[in-house]
Amino acid sequence: MAATPLLSRPTHTAAAAPPKVPQYPLHNAPRVWFMTDGLSPIAIALSRYLLEHGDYIVAGMLPHEFETARGEGLRNFMSEVVREGRHEEDIGHEDGLEDNENGIDDDAGLEDMELGGDKEWEEVEAQQSKRRKRWRDRFRVVRLDGRNIAETQSAVAEALAAFGRIDILFICKSEALVGSVEELSQTSRTQTLVRDQFETNFFGPVNVVKAVLPSMREKRNGHIVAMTGITAHLGTPGFAMYCSSQWALEGYCDSLAFEVAPFNIKMTIIQPNLEINVLTNRIISAPPMPEYAQDINPAPMARDLMSGILDRFDGFGPTAQSPTHDPSLPQDSPSSLPSPCTHHTASVQGDDKPSHGDAFHTTTLSSLYPTLPVVVQNNLIIETVFAIAAIGGHDNPPARHIVGFEGVESVKEKLKTVSEELEDFLDVSGAVDIGCEGSQDGVIAGL
Repeated sequence: MAATPLLSRPTHTAAAAPPKVPQYPLHNAPRVWFMTDGLSPIAIALSRYLLEHGDYIVAGMLPHEFETARGEGLRNFMSEVVREGRHEEDIGHEDGLEDNENGIDDDAGLEDMELGGDKEWEEVEAQQSKRRKRWRDRFRVVRLDGRNIAETQSAVAEALAAFGRIDILFICKSEALVGSVEELSQTSRTQTLVRDQFETNFFGPVNVVKAVLPSMREKRNGHIVAMTGITAHLGTPGFAMYCSSQWALEGYCDSLAFEVAPFNIKMTIIQPNLEINVLTNRIISAPPMPEYAQDINPAPMARDLMSGILDRFDGFGPTAQSPTHDPSLPQDSPSSLPSPCTHHTASVQGDDKPSHGDAFHTTTLSSLYPTLPVVVQNNLIIETVFAIAAIGGHDNPPARHIVGFEGVESVKEKLKTVSEELEDFLDVSGAVDIGCEGSQDGVIAGL
């Protein structure tokens, strides 16, 4: 499936046909999924998709986030699970998922039955009630902070007690730290953020993997799916620590894949485009340095990229929220508040409230969860959701999967550059080989 740039993704209108939802792949039996961040829009959309097709899900979440605006999506979805198992604003289709031969139709029996009496209606209602019960029985939410080893082990134990096994571990918890390398080295506050970035994006997933592995190894079956991003392939100015944490996780997963292969445990890394992971999770921004302003430093910094994208979506009715001070971030003083006056960014809200983009240019640390318009968010994540659902539990999954044509082309271009550089300096590389021309008896000439 081809990906299109975020800002040019089409939105369906009354005159345009809604995009077709890809057909769900065949599986021999229901799978049990363990998701590390049930609050993520991708995890919520994937959960709906999987429940439609009979799978079981255990979703981890932080209780303090569940009660905030971040948890609204999961709260609504949990009500949906109990109530009817469908949602009017499903992925890529305003009227809900299209049915196919592998899916479950909420209205099964309504079109094919001749409803001539109370008995038929009772049968249909019983069928729908049974389906709703299945959704409730197949979806669990557990307390999970991957940085806490004891809590992680408890969450995994709860999942095993509920469903007996974990077939697929889906690692989807991440945060993005915005700031150049120098900006993140200015104070003890920013240095703490660097450590926090690795705690969330690397050590957290590592703790979950260690907790899940014994059960997978015992039954000699399992699949670990880690969602990183194209930023784990390509360095991005202003996202140095975010990219570093993803590269660290991928290096860990690559090594792990060899270690667990004899136990029939498979490993897959999913790499969506940058905006997919960043714009659906928490973004933390360090104070900018004037030396890295656009008019001085021409490098395409992530700060300006994210600011421009989010400013485009400010003012979309209920989705627009003002960036707020995050008390969990280290500050010089408790009274430090962001000041949008430090940088002139376009704000379409029409009042004095700072825009999302302003949050990236304040003199203090700032944190926000981007709130995109529903249609934009759904179109943004549909390809990634389908890729994860199709690959998870596959008999022969890929070691890496790049979501979308745009990302594939970017990686191809980088590999081409690396290959050309290798050829340009091939003689230099070979000159140090012992036993090659220029060396005698295993001793390099000249030494």
